[in-house]
Amino acid sequence: MGRRPAADRAEPACRLVRFEAADGVALAGLLFEPRRSSKRAVIWLHGGGGSSVFEKRRTNLLASVFIEQGIAFFPFNNRGAGIVRRVGEHLGGSAFERIRDCVPDIDGAIRELWRRGYRDITLAGHSTGANKVAVYDHYKPRNRARRYVLLAGGDDTGLLYAQVGARKFNALLTKAKTMIKARRGDELAPRIPGHTMLSWRALYDVANPDGDYNVFPFFEAMTRTKLSRRPFRYIRAIRKPSLYIYGDNDEYAPDVAALAERVGPNGEIVVLEDTDHGFTARESELAQLIADWLM
Repeated sequence: MGRRPAADRAEPACRLVRFEAADGVALAGLLFEPRRSSKRAVIWLHGGGGSSVFEKRRTNLLASVFIEQGIAFFPFNNRGAGIVRRVGEHLGGSAFERIRDCVPDIDGAIRELWRRGYRDITLAGHSTGANKVAVYDHYKPRNRARRYVLLAGGDDTGLLYAQVGARKFNALLTKAKTMIKARRGDELAPRIPGHTMLSWRALYDVANPDGDYNVFPFFEAMTRTKLSRRPFRYIRAIRKPSLYIYGDNDEYAPDVAALAERVGPNGEIVVLEDTDHGFTARESELAQLIADWLM
C-alpha cells in the first residue's frame, strides 16, 4: 500500500498545549497525536531569527507524516520565538535570547510529554534548533530523550565573522562584553545588515567563538581560520543516536565533510538532494526519513 502524497493528506488535528519551562516560564506548543495510543513522540525546536512553529507551513506537513506513522509530534515555541516578547519579568524573543536558556524550555517540553505517557521521545531541532539540541545535550547529557535529530545546523558565528571582517567582529565582541559588564546588555546593538535586531547580550551570545552558540563552526573548518579553542566540542561529546540532515542546496554553506569527521559512532548524516536550508518542497520526504530512522 503506497504512501499518500502531501496534497492528499487532510489537515492534521492538534491541540494547543500550554506548559511551563523548568524555571516557570510560560510556553505553548501544538500537540499532534495519532489515533491509536502511542508511546513515541518527536519534540520539535524551531529556528532563530523570529521563527514560530505557529506560522510555519512545514509544521502541518511534518505532523501529517508523523501521526500517520503512529508518532506524536510536539512543535513548541520556546522563549526565543518571535523577535521581541515578554518572558516572565524579562524580555525574550530572538533579540534578547541566550541559547543556553533552551535547557529549561526543553526540560519543560519533555516533562509535559512524559506526564502524558510518552516514553520514547526524540528531540529534533531545525537550524538554530539543531544548535539547541547540542547545547541541551551538553548541559543535560542524562536526559529523557532517547535520540536526537539535528537538521541544517548552521554557523552563525562564522557567517558574522565573514560578513563584517575580523576588525569589526572583534570590535563588536569587545563592545558587547563592555555593555554586559556595565549591566547594559539588554540595550539594542546597532543593526547589522541581514540580521534581525539583537541586544548586546544576544549579539555576544551569537558572536562568541567559545560560547554555547558556536556548535557548527563550518567557517573555521573550510577556511582554516582559528576562532574557537575547541571547534565542534559539543558535537564530539554527543553519545546518543543522532541523525544530522542537510539540503544539498543549503544557502548557508555547511561543511558536511567536516561534520562527518566529528560526529560520534552513533551519528549518521543524510544529505537531501534538490532542497535548501528550510527543506522547501521536500518537507514530507524529510518527515518520512525521520520516521523511518525512528523505526
